[in-house]
Amino acid sequence: MTSPILITGAGQRIGLAFAKHCLDRGQPVIVTYRSYRPAVDALQKAGATCIHADFSTGEGIDRFIPLLRDRTDSLRAIIHNASDWMPESDDTDPANVMNAMMQIHAMTPYRINLALRDLLENSETTADIIHMTDYVVEKGSAKHIAYAASKAALENLTLSFSRLLAPRVKVNSLAPSLIMFNASDDDAYRKKTLKKSLMGLEPGVAVAVDTLQFLLDNPYITGRSIPLDGGRHLV
Repeated sequence: MTSPILITGAGQRIGLAFAKHCLDRGQPVIVTYRSYRPAVDALQKAGATCIHADFSTGEGIDRFIPLLRDRTDSLRAIIHNASDWMPESDDTDPANVMNAMMQIHAMTPYRINLALRDLLENSETTADIIHMTDYVVEKGSAKHIAYAASKAALENLTLSFSRLLAPRVKVNSLAPSLIMFNASDDDAYRKKTLKKSLMGLEPGVAVAVDTLQFLLDNPYITGRSIPLDGGRHLV
């Protein structure tokens, strides 16, 4: 029996697209979601195992791990896609912002990777962990300082876990910038954002899906961060 891939935060956007991609290929998936969306029902009907999980607290992680273990004794991969995007503002306590960002982007992958190491090592093939980081790891962000710092911490976890888990488990990061706009983004925002990369386009989720599959298929990449930013670092 093929070991499933765990995808956190798969109720929308990249996580949802990759879950559908896996199911279309006959690859079993276990997905988590924090907020219910109709897409969750669609994934379940397509064969995904869907688990409600809130990783914003340590207790949420504690509840999730035994639920996952009840459903499988091995994992082909973990895709850490669950994320939040909290800016600094005059209305928020900076300590709360930093704690929230570190909790979801660093503490959650750290604890899940350690807790589920044996399931990855039980995979019938070499297993993978992929951390979804962000292009801001290279540049920082004046408006999302804690977010950028937490994604940088996640990229560093890539280095440490690749050392710890080799050769049975490959560990890499995918660092996207603009992949797809939100429906609420107006024309002015879209034009401004498109000018921030050399390629100047909204690529869509297919580029992320293809890159994730490339990392799973390639047996000789570990401890690396793959940029998916259209040359934004050169603008």
